[in-house]
Order: sequence, then C-alpha cells, then structure tokens
Amino acid sequence: MSVCVSTILVAKFQEKLYICNQKHVIMDYFATLISDFSSFLWNGPMIICLLFTHIFLTIRLKFPQRHIFKAIRLSIKKEEGSQGDVSAFGALATSLAATIGTGNIVGVGTAIALGGPGAVFWCWITGVLGIATKYAEGMLAVKYRVKTSQQKMIGGPMFALSRGLGMKKLAILFCIFTALAAFGIGNTVQANAISTLLHESYAIDTWISGLVIASLVAAVLIFGVNGISNVCSLLVPVMAILYVCGCFFILCCNFEYLGQTLTLIISSAFDGEAAIGGAAGSGIMIAARYGIARGLFSNESGMGSAPIVAAAAKSNSPVKQGLISSSGTFWDTVVICAMTGLVLVSTQLANPDITAKEGAILTKRAFECIPVAGPLILSFGLLTFTFSTILGWSYYAERAIEYLFSGKWQKRSRLKYFISAYRVTWVIAIFIGSIVSLQVVWDFADCMNALMALPNLLSLILLSKIIAKESDFNC
Repeated sequence: MSVCVSTILVAKFQEKLYICNQKHVIMDYFATLISDFSSFLWNGPMIICLLFTHIFLTIRLKFPQRHIFKAIRLSIKKEEGSQGDVSAFGALATSLAATIGTGNIVGVGTAIALGGPGAVFWCWITGVLGIATKYAEGMLAVKYRVKTSQQKMIGGPMFALSRGLGMKKLAILFCIFTALAAFGIGNTVQANAISTLLHESYAIDTWISGLVIASLVAAVLIFGVNGISNVCSLLVPVMAILYVCGCFFILCCNFEYLGQTLTLIISSAFDGEAAIGGAAGSGIMIAARYGIARGLFSNESGMGSAPIVAAAAKSNSPVKQGLISSSGTFWDTVVICAMTGLVLVSTQLANPDITAKEGAILTKRAFECIPVAGPLILSFGLLTFTFSTILGWSYYAERAIEYLFSGKWQKRSRLKYFISAYRVTWVIAIFIGSIVSLQVVWDFADCMNALMALPNLLSLILLSKIIAKESDFNC
C-alpha cells in the first residue's frame, strides 16, 4: 500500500516538474523571440524609417533647423491669452525629462565602445536632422488637439491620425503601444536603473529604493500634469547644468587632446577607424549604425511621445509650439550627447589604459577624472534623469489610456476613477521594477517603442503638405 502511495506521489511530482520545465522553456522561447524581434526592428527597419522621415521633413520644410535659436527664445517667453494646461517651457521640460536619460550618458558610451569615435558624429548628425521631425510633431499636436469635458487640452499623434487623416484604428494602435511601452522603458526599467545604481554605489537595498521612488512619484502624480510639469521644470535645468559643468571640467582637463578628439571623431566617421582600445566596432557602417541608432533613440524624434505633452502647452500657435518642441532635440542630442561624446573620446586619448567595452564603465572612468565630486555628479545625474523620465512617461501613458477609454468612461463620469486606478498601477510597477531583473522588459519596451513610432511617422509623411503649407516661421 505504502509503495503504491509513494509511486503515485513520485508520479505527480514528476508531472508537476515536467509542467514547470515546459513553462520555463516557453518563457525562455518568448524572451528570445522578443529579443530577436527588437534587434531586427532597431538594427534596420526603424533606423531607415526614422532617418528617411528626418531627411524628408528637413527638405520639405526647407531646413527648419535654421530657426533653432528663435525656438530657444520662444521656449522661455510667455504667450499671453493662450489656451493650455502648462506653460510652453513646462511642456518642453516634461518632454526633455522623458528624453534626457541614461541614453545620453551611458548610451553614448555604448555607441563609442561598439562603433568607435565616429559614432559620435553620426549621433550628432541624427540630432540635427531630428529637429525637423520634432518640429512637425509639435506643430500637429497643437493643430489637432481638443479640449476634454474636464476643460483640459489633450492631443498627440492619435489625434493627428484620427482628426487629420481619419485613421481611427491606427490612432488606437498607437495608444496601445504607447501605454505598453511606458510601463517598460518609462517605468520599470528606469526604477531598476535607479535601485541598481544605489545598491552598487551605496549598498542601499533595492526594496528600500523602490519604496522611496514609488512614494515620490505618487506624490507628484497627485497633482497631475501641473505637478509633473513643475517638478520637471525644476529638475531638468538643474540636472542638465550640473552635468554640463562636469563635462566642461573634464574637457578642460583634456584640453590638449581636444583637437585630436575632433579630428578623430570626424575622420573615423568616414574612413571606418575602429574604436580606441580595440572595441568591437570597425568600419564606417558600424560607426553609422550605432551613432544613428543612439541618436534616434535618445531624442525620440519621430516616436510620437513628445507631442503628447506639447499639446498641453499654453499656445495658440501650432508653429510656435512646433519650434519650441524642436529645441528639445537640440538640447538633448546636439548639445548633451555631443558633449558626452567629446568627454569620452578625449578621456580615452588622455588615458590609453581605458579599454572599456561597456558604456557604463567607460562613462564612470571618464567622470573619475573629477576629484571626489565626479562620481557624485554622475550618480546624481543618472538619478535625476531616470526619475524625471518616469514622470514624463507617466503623462504619456495617461493620455494614451485616456484616449482609449474616454468615450466609454466620460459618458458615465467615471474616467477619473479609471485614471486613478492607472496611477496606482503605475506606482506599484515602479516598486516591482526596482527589485526584479528586467532584460525581457527592456526588449519588449523597445518593440513597443518601434511599433508606436510607425503610425506617427505615417501621419507625419501624409500630413507633410499641410505642415509645409502652414509653417510660417515669421510668427
């Protein structure tokens, strides 16, 4: 009898073990599938689509990049009697909060490590061309925005698709992909980056970091877009100025190598010189691939995220808001990414022993040139960058979800309860992201970012005639 019972128990145990193994195999297969799909999208199709749109709009709009200094002036100037929820600068700061992040610091280092010094040049060129696309996105955001029953302005690619082109289904798909991507790249992976940094640098438990981050974000979300805008308006200038000052200090230390640095960046962009220290990348195509990919991913021009907050800006002129939005790409890539590139390449020339093949290590070694304060500046920069990214993407996701459910829920006056439930979920996801490994989430978020960009790029191309016709830059 006992033998029979034992046999049955062993059989059940083996059955459960087999089921668990099968589930593990399925999860591994799913993770590999997502990773392969992400690599496929970002190693070819997305780079081609985004770069084509940048060049097409640059030519179609007769090089709007020439108005960049006017755009900067407009970003700090109030427009009297304008409609909107936040100031133009507040909208720009929120957009920059979501784009300026680890990609500007660690990502540029990765591009150099894999693609060589020439990747910096291609990253910079991508930023210059992306100004045209970011202008077009911001312009359409204000042109097609609407006022909700709560008297708030809401807009973005979903409204350009639905109101400008009558493509309601594509608008819905854009919102779905945006909401999914936000919980990945704009939430869990950012929280994980902060908690990991604090744990490795200061031995703070990840669950403690997660709890603190979630609490701070929850406090900001209570005040909605105004709260997000106010915090970002404070954080973005402070973190950017501090980081740029750190870069200037390092460049001063490496002053004798600056001429050689510029020559190396430009020459290796066209003659295919390999990365310093024997990095993996070599050849002009490798340098272009990593430089362009990092520039596109960093400034988010064409992805459709920034125009969502641009639509909330206090502005009655689509052209003015488009120009203000375009200045975000200028600061993000043309200035900050370029400075990071100069710092890293000049540091490698000044210290030939630095042969790091990982962006994070390369960046860390560069900032160690600043006595005592260097690691603190880098840590503070990454902390504030990632925290502000969480805030910026929370707004994008909220607007996307509001578009998806507004018709059904507003009629029943229950939309605010649904948004509250979303915010609670957002905060919980931050804590979860702080304590778990998230490589598969990174890959999934990259896929969603690509899929949300495609409908937006289509709207920009199809509406380019309207954009060009109404773009009077003498506003």
